[in-house]
Amino acid sequence: MSAPEFVCPLCKSSLVAIHDALLRCTTDGLEYRKENSIWHFIPAVRLARYERFIDEYEMIRVAEGRGSNDADYYRSLPFQDTSKKFEKQWAIRAKSFQSLVKQFIIPMEAERDEPLRILDLGAGNSWLANRLALRANHVTAVDLLLNSYDGLGARVYYETEFTSVQAEFDYLPFGENSFDLSIYNSSLHYSTSYHDTLKEAVRVLKPEGQIVIIDSPLYKNEQSGIQMLSEREEYFLATFGIKSNAMQSKGFLTYSKLEQLADQLSLEIDFITPNYGLAWSMRPFIARIRRTREPATFSLIRAQTRAGATPSPRISP
Repeated sequence: MSAPEFVCPLCKSSLVAIHDALLRCTTDGLEYRKENSIWHFIPAVRLARYERFIDEYEMIRVAEGRGSNDADYYRSLPFQDTSKKFEKQWAIRAKSFQSLVKQFIIPMEAERDEPLRILDLGAGNSWLANRLALRANHVTAVDLLLNSYDGLGARVYYETEFTSVQAEFDYLPFGENSFDLSIYNSSLHYSTSYHDTLKEAVRVLKPEGQIVIIDSPLYKNEQSGIQMLSEREEYFLATFGIKSNAMQSKGFLTYSKLEQLADQLSLEIDFITPNYGLAWSMRPFIARIRRTREPATFSLIRAQTRAGATPSPRISP
């Protein structure tokens, strides 16, 4: 398997190999290590910013019963949840994955005479990286979490080969023109700045590359998203004793926000909505009858740089 070109995530300078598991920045001298087959590309001073978020997130995931010590559990995802605990969630993921493969992966594979270079952003337990690696693609899985039940450490359960990297969305340790496809795997809503996050994704894409956002909550009305976040915090506080809002992430997307980002970053954006079933499609209608807030949708959102365009340097508020 061919690994991507690594650069310093902060200054984008080249890295020199001290040995197979240690790289050093040629400009600022920062060192980045590979431990347990995972590259660590978040400097300690920045990693401290995520300690509370990681602690709270992992505590909630453990309390919810996420993960397993059975390899079959991970290898069956997203089509089967052998734990039987989150079958409805994984059914949605399976539909999204099938649409991703049909609409993006198969056409892109057909266009190229070599394996795709794919970036799995927010990889979690790396189920998506595994599925795409099974198709003989070169996949790089990126996440903050390192644990072996719900984070990058779960790579030990797969038989496929892919690169695992602990890194920040806004400071990716990859050179320009590195990937054919970047996939935000139920993860873009964890960004604290959609503009900066997507701009970094564009930087590492090849000229004809694409970004695909899957399984992030999408609303027509921003107020519905704000209400959803409030409801979630109330649930977490009542159930786990914490609001789980340490990172101040955006939490959801809106059509108007995506249009604004497309203008700022010179992107073309379009939407594909998988068929999640009748009950799912009836949710907006039922919400209107009951006069409850708009439910989230989970379209696949494709973003691609407009031909000849240069992204604006403006920062999203």
